[in-house]
Amino acid sequence: MADIPATADAWWRGAVIYQVYPRSFADADGDGTGDLAGVRSRLGYLCELGVDALWFNPWYPSPMADGGYDVADYRDVDPMFGTLADAEKLIAEALDLGMRTIVDIVPNHVSADHPWFREALAAGPGSRARELFWFRPGRGDHGELPPTNWPSQFGGPAWTRTTEPDGSPGEWYLNLFDSRQPDLNWGHPAVRREHEEVLRFWFDRGAAGVRVDSAALLTKDPALPDLPERGEPDAHPYVDRDDLHEIYRSWRAVADGYPGERILVGEVWTPDPERFARYLRPDEMHTAFNFGFLCCPWEPERLRACVDTTLAAHRPVGAPATWVLCNHDVTRTVTRYGRTETGFDFATKAHGIPTDLALGTRRARAAALLTLALPGSVYLYQGEELGLPEAEDIPADRRQDPMYLRTGGANPGRDGCRVPMPWSGTRPPYGFGPEGAAEPWLPQPGDWAGRTAEAQSGDPDSMLELYRAALRLRRREPALGDGPLTWLDAEPGVLAFRRNASFACVVNLAPHPVRLPAHRERLLASGPLDGERLPPDTAVWLRT
Repeated sequence: MADIPATADAWWRGAVIYQVYPRSFADADGDGTGDLAGVRSRLGYLCELGVDALWFNPWYPSPMADGGYDVADYRDVDPMFGTLADAEKLIAEALDLGMRTIVDIVPNHVSADHPWFREALAAGPGSRARELFWFRPGRGDHGELPPTNWPSQFGGPAWTRTTEPDGSPGEWYLNLFDSRQPDLNWGHPAVRREHEEVLRFWFDRGAAGVRVDSAALLTKDPALPDLPERGEPDAHPYVDRDDLHEIYRSWRAVADGYPGERILVGEVWTPDPERFARYLRPDEMHTAFNFGFLCCPWEPERLRACVDTTLAAHRPVGAPATWVLCNHDVTRTVTRYGRTETGFDFATKAHGIPTDLALGTRRARAAALLTLALPGSVYLYQGEELGLPEAEDIPADRRQDPMYLRTGGANPGRDGCRVPMPWSGTRPPYGFGPEGAAEPWLPQPGDWAGRTAEAQSGDPDSMLELYRAALRLRRREPALGDGPLTWLDAEPGVLAFRRNASFACVVNLAPHPVRLPAHRERLLASGPLDGERLPPDTAVWLRT
């Protein structure tokens, strides 16, 4: 098993962490689904890219009702991905190449196939087994109405009614996501003990950290009050409750008991910067995802305000900021930045939105240099380094995301950003699997030949070589990673900042070229420059 060096001090504060969606990364056995052996076969690519750690979306046994976020067993690997031994080899081999591993933990809910939930269904109302979840009788004359008006994150009510052995309708159970993802009752000590043991299980196998899914949703008001018809509740019954922090303090104690800085990374969706920072106090999580930046439009004033707000929120708790442009849940950067509305909001996802991919690619290249120059750590979602756009023409019968299925197809869902990686060749499956492999689990666009890793390798104008160059510079440039930022005076539409006395980043979001500030050397540009002028939607790193 991997043995993380005890001297690895605060590696996470300035790390570049690559997000691997295992189902779509690389298929070694040819069944059309990515697997851990496929990831191991591509570790050299990731090492050459220059990342410091790998974050894996869930690889646990799961019926895949929600892409693996419906976990049936936290102490094993789903056969579609391989075996527990494969995971241990992957963690160890990645570490030998200088890349740590972060595993995904999904504490809000489990799969309906989890042994706890199967026992709860069989045990019936009033049983101890049901105390681990949120079973309640329904409202109405015959219990036909859900216990509360809470909505599911995936559409429809957040409650599902059970059926008794005799076929009669029974109690309801809470599911803030899909009906096959019952919420756990975090007021029960057995739930808390189990998750602490799960943390130890993966730390014992060499994991350098855990990413905590839906970290602000675990605890619920035991009274289960309805949400108000208008506005936000004064104290939300299930979002960002104060009792969450006791849980994460106990998790931090577990992590701190291991050598080599084992970290907790929170998926915390909350618009309040002060409340967001509470999760990052020194005895809680190490870092949390910066969704404000991910969702921010490609607009200079709003980007600068987002950076300032982020850094100000992190400063009092001494935590580093994190920066991310895309992940497995949101529209890919190249597509999003090529639209009229360049921000991201789940509520506005729709079919048929026009996109200028050339414009989106130019902006995504500039955003890569902006992001990698900001203080703190960076998360890079697989395929972003290839400039992959959202796959928007997936046939209805091939889509699998519950966001799509539960809305009757009204919401495009998240399948478009999860399409398998293109590695080589001129047509699908682009080297995703071995010769003669089954068709990938999601279809790939037919025009990705120029976007494969093979096609881009060695091309100095490609997105892949831009990322490789930027990550090489980031590793050897003392100013980059964790540390201070100082804004520079610039004309409207331009973001310019200094990281130390000799390094500056300039990003032109204005509609016209702008003159570069005084400098000694151009280190890297996201696109061609016009002499001493920086074209629109272009970024440059300078030695000043």
